[in-house]
Amino acid sequence: MSEEQLILDLPHRTALGAEDFLVSDCNLGAVRLIDSWPNWAERTQLLIGPAASGKTHLVRVWQALSGAEVVFPETLDIAFLDAIGEGAALGVEDVDRLGYDERALFHLLNAAKEKQLFVLLTARDAPSEFALPDLRSRLNALPAIRIGAPDDALLKTVMLKQFADRQLSVDPKVLDFLALHVDRSLAAASLAVEAVDRAALASGRKITRQLAARALSVAGPEDEPGAS
Repeated sequence: MSEEQLILDLPHRTALGAEDFLVSDCNLGAVRLIDSWPNWAERTQLLIGPAASGKTHLVRVWQALSGAEVVFPETLDIAFLDAIGEGAALGVEDVDRLGYDERALFHLLNAAKEKQLFVLLTARDAPSEFALPDLRSRLNALPAIRIGAPDDALLKTVMLKQFADRQLSVDPKVLDFLALHVDRSLAAASLAVEAVDRAALASGRKITRQLAARALSVAGPEDEPGAS
């Protein structure tokens, strides 16, 4: 299979700028959620997916569609929410990781109902570590769309693009090998490309299956594609 065929096997979604969002079975539900705005059954939605799975990319696509304001822990407070107008749209990323004030998050969920806000929250996993029981309950009751582990086609296409970004040519057989030997995540795929690139630079040799295997075998714990 040629590099061109590998790219064309997956549909592309244009995001902000010239970037493409690659659509596959693992993220199709999330893409459909974005596409269906503003006809959401519930105005507040939770998008769950691992690191590097495209959550931020999709939030930016939704921001372009809806005119949403993306907020952060330092800007999301009760005064900010009190000033939000009816029907506004807000994106709130990594609610389980970025240290948001729990009272502000709870107030956000209340304001979303009172002011008919559209709210798109993202997290790496279902929120469960919050101290406020009412906040945990409300977050876990939200409709949630999960981005799953990438399939082979998506892994290979992402790695092909990253090699191309580095101006490296790679045989499809190398991509087949890497897809079989990295953890099932886009973050792991990116680390694998970095490891192979370093090995190619160090050896001055073209990228082959053997070089890729050696690169993965000598990667340190912090560089291992399967490391968390």
